[in-house]
Amino acid sequence: MSAPATGRGGTVPAATAAVSAPGRPLSSAVVVLSTVVAVISLGVGALLAVAGAAGYAAGAWVSPEPLSPGLIGAAMVGVAPGLLTLGRAGTWEEVRSLYLPLVVVMVGLSAVTLLNAGSLRVAVGGPLFLVLFSLGWVPVVGALALASVGCLAAQYRGPAAGPSRTGPVPVPVPVPAWSRPLLAVLGSGWLGIGAGLLLLPGFWSAFVPWTVNRADAQGLGVWALSLGVGVLASLAEDDLGRSRPALRAVPAVAVACGLLLAVRASDVAWGSGGALSLLALLGGLLVTGVTGQLLLARAGREGAGRVAPGKPRGEAGPDA
Repeated sequence: MSAPATGRGGTVPAATAAVSAPGRPLSSAVVVLSTVVAVISLGVGALLAVAGAAGYAAGAWVSPEPLSPGLIGAAMVGVAPGLLTLGRAGTWEEVRSLYLPLVVVMVGLSAVTLLNAGSLRVAVGGPLFLVLFSLGWVPVVGALALASVGCLAAQYRGPAAGPSRTGPVPVPVPVPAWSRPLLAVLGSGWLGIGAGLLLLPGFWSAFVPWTVNRADAQGLGVWALSLGVGVLASLAEDDLGRSRPALRAVPAVAVACGLLLAVRASDVAWGSGGALSLLALLGGLLVTGVTGQLLLARAGREGAGRVAPGKPRGEAGPDA
């Protein structure tokens, strides 16, 4: 650590003391890939979601109903704004609760695409646009899967700690104790459903409250698995500040999927346990994201009113 600078009267201003960066420096490769995925997700996701809302199954593989590819598209649109904010972070710890689910989605969708190659539009034929869409989906998803894993490896090959920097260390905002059991249930629910749909689609697809085939069930399972990983990773961080990008993404995913379900309400068997469970899990995502952001905002307001040690009363502290 470099020698502290002295202020007027020989005191050390807390806002300008050199401190160690609180975590592993964020790799530029992670930021670039996240931005690329976000841009692609906005375009492709909007196409799938709008087509699904209009009653057209526009996915890369053949689907019996438009709701499954539409929900995959809605999730893509919902997570994109959170991915676009990763570049504002300075450390890996601030983004990993969102980037790790991204790796799960990219690798999972690539695996599902290969496992269900016989169901792809490019293999079975159909409208020219969907055949071309399917033809482009395969290499793009595969390339992004490889790149996401490569960027993750590059992140951990970099230095474990950053150089000294000037400025205050961010004050952690722990996850409230009362919410930890609820987050554990929410994350475990998404994780379990996702693993079931992905690994045993023939059995677990019966619990989906609309008609799905094997590829649909596994594609939805990948997204459910990634949401479970994201929620549990945020719980493990135990710092709402570090989970800020994920807190931006999960309510957007819940709202986007909820809107599509409302538009296609006639396709859903609302009296089934699967429909009620889905609503509860989506509601949990919405409440988690909104509550976390409110708690962060309150912590920021409280921090702005603090007075730094050694400063006269009335001067702003380092948290201002």
